[in-house]
Amino acid sequence: MKLLSEKAACNSHGQDSSYFLGWQEYEKNPYDEARNPKGIIQMGLAENQLSFDLLESWLAQNPDAAAFKNDGESVFRQLALFQDYHGLPSFKNAMVQFMSEIRGNKVSFDSSKLVLTAGATSANETLMFCLANPGDAFLLPTPYYPGFDRDLKWRTGVEIVPIQCYSSNGFRITESALEEAYEEAKKRNLKVKGVLVTNPSNPLGTTLTRQELNLLLTFIDEKRIHLISDEIYSGTVFDSPAFVSAMEVLTERRNHFNADVWDRVHLVFSLSKDLGLPGFRVGAIYSNDEMVVAAATKMSSFGLVSSQTQYLLAAMLSDKKFTRKYVSENQKRLKKRHAMMVKGLKDAGIGCLESNAALFCWVDMRHLLAEKTFDAEIELWKKIVYDVGLNISPGSSCHCTEPGWFRVCFANMSEETLHLAMQRIKSFVDLKPADEDQTVHSPQHSNKSKKKGFSKWVFRLSFNDRQRER
Repeated sequence: MKLLSEKAACNSHGQDSSYFLGWQEYEKNPYDEARNPKGIIQMGLAENQLSFDLLESWLAQNPDAAAFKNDGESVFRQLALFQDYHGLPSFKNAMVQFMSEIRGNKVSFDSSKLVLTAGATSANETLMFCLANPGDAFLLPTPYYPGFDRDLKWRTGVEIVPIQCYSSNGFRITESALEEAYEEAKKRNLKVKGVLVTNPSNPLGTTLTRQELNLLLTFIDEKRIHLISDEIYSGTVFDSPAFVSAMEVLTERRNHFNADVWDRVHLVFSLSKDLGLPGFRVGAIYSNDEMVVAAATKMSSFGLVSSQTQYLLAAMLSDKKFTRKYVSENQKRLKKRHAMMVKGLKDAGIGCLESNAALFCWVDMRHLLAEKTFDAEIELWKKIVYDVGLNISPGSSCHCTEPGWFRVCFANMSEETLHLAMQRIKSFVDLKPADEDQTVHSPQHSNKSKKKGFSKWVFRLSFNDRQRER
């Protein structure tokens, strides 16, 4: 007799992905400037640590918010007692205003159409539950965030069908790629319920063009399916072209589509990237469909944002002088840090896809492969993790169509650590013979990493893994 459910016993979480396995090796041997200077540097974590001083400065200047006070009077009791799952009105109002500000106030949002969730992971899964049944499919352009194999599929039973994109046009979405993915789903007897895109893209670090957004809206209009635009990196756009939201294009061209398209475009937002607060677990769904909002609100009771968190962030986001300063300064810092990494990689003879947003670069190491295969990509990746001491994410974990691409993060470390990482990769490239055997050997300095080969890894979900979001 089975004591556990099929869900508990199944292996569909995606934990065997190299994306998660690299994290496990990092946690065995994490770099520390003083205690472990030869450890692995974490470059697989899309976390923004560049502007914490701005947040801490605001907290120091606004002690009542952090102390749960209003005009000097404690509101702790009110916040600690039961709150319904609709969320605090003050926070939802501040949230939609912040969303609009990031989009240049070209789009306005109605707080009654906003559903709060415990991060974007919860928001995307909730939308799957609202829009699709087990066995239905969503189309996703490649490469895509590795966690989507978990977030969209694991508990919902929804299938992902890739929209194959290629480096020849900068991995842009094309009409032919959309149609081919749709036909592939039909061949597999899958009912397509929608398209999900990340804008800006994770892992490319690029924004969708107006042409792509128009193409997507026309496609979902013709097929009578949904579009989910995951825009959690919208505030990280540090260079031209400027960010354009799917909702902005929909508003501009509303009269060009069938009336119900307005109800079939849904946004996902979060404060994890734009405000650098992944540990606060604040995400949101925005939809014009009243039934989606009602159903998602009920489902949000399984992953609420605490009242204390909402109260603090309502005060912070309502401070327009602060939010303007933060967004502007944060984007300047991201641009500077991005340039540092691009230059460091260029000095090592490594190029990147041209990008203008997010917390990472899409790095081209195809010339370092022993052969043009995904097996060779994994061998190179192991060597970079073990011998070079950098945890980066291989393109195959992102379902890239071409071997040799890697996502490399730059905003979760100090400048000094980034310089060290670039020195390590340059030394590796400089010492690598042209005909080098790609067989991986664990570094002699890392006894912990030598104990287990990648093929024998057993996934253990740590506290940090559970708290991380993309």
